[in-house]
Amino acid sequence: MTSKQAVYLVTGAAKGIGLATVKQLASRAKHVVMNVHRPLSDDQWAALAAQFPNVSQYVADVGDAGQAETMVKAIVAEHGRLDGLVNNAGITRDQLIMRMSPADFMTVLQTNLVGTFNVLKPALKQMQRQRNGAIVNVASVIGCHGNVGQANYAASKAGVIGLTKTAAKEGARRQVRCNAVAPGMITTAMTAALPEKVREQALSEIPLNRFGRPEEVATAIDFLLRQPYLTGQVLTVDGGMMV
Repeated sequence: MTSKQAVYLVTGAAKGIGLATVKQLASRAKHVVMNVHRPLSDDQWAALAAQFPNVSQYVADVGDAGQAETMVKAIVAEHGRLDGLVNNAGITRDQLIMRMSPADFMTVLQTNLVGTFNVLKPALKQMQRQRNGAIVNVASVIGCHGNVGQANYAASKAGVIGLTKTAAKEGARRQVRCNAVAPGMITTAMTAALPEKVREQALSEIPLNRFGRPEEVATAIDFLLRQPYLTGQVLTVDGGMMV
């Protein structure tokens, strides 16, 4: 299966890392399905479709297991296979542990961790049937070392890393690979919403002295999808934060 024949699914693809990944993969793939929680605006979709006619959008809430499974089955029914999955959908509900509500804790886990599982499960089943495929889960450096005010996010992303390593072991016998990318501070709407003091503190901890770009994470994701002898790995894309 060559790159030009591959069919990919990217979740949480409306903006940021997800959208950058869609564009990266669409430049070399047969088809890329971008999963969105809400449809893109008419103008956004027209601009994207004009540049990448091999991209389609599928509206689904990955936190709902039924919707996630239906989405994967629909892709396979239309294209005959699924060669790559990028689990990128994620949200934040930041607050100190002492002030965090159980609802905010569980909401983040439901989207970030359970949502990743919900899509990974049917995708892994299809790829095992094909005896070929690659999965990249988007974790975070926060899942590696924690962060004040992000207990829910850190727990969800640490869980994604554990899920990745387990899926790698279970999929390997049928040549299905599963890796994770752990971005650091990337210029997205999520990081733009952080208080300036938090952004300045984060910047001071980055040896390269800048935030990353979504396209730089997308390149790393593409590498993990294509590298045939890497599985169960966590690739940090963080400007040196974890050094």
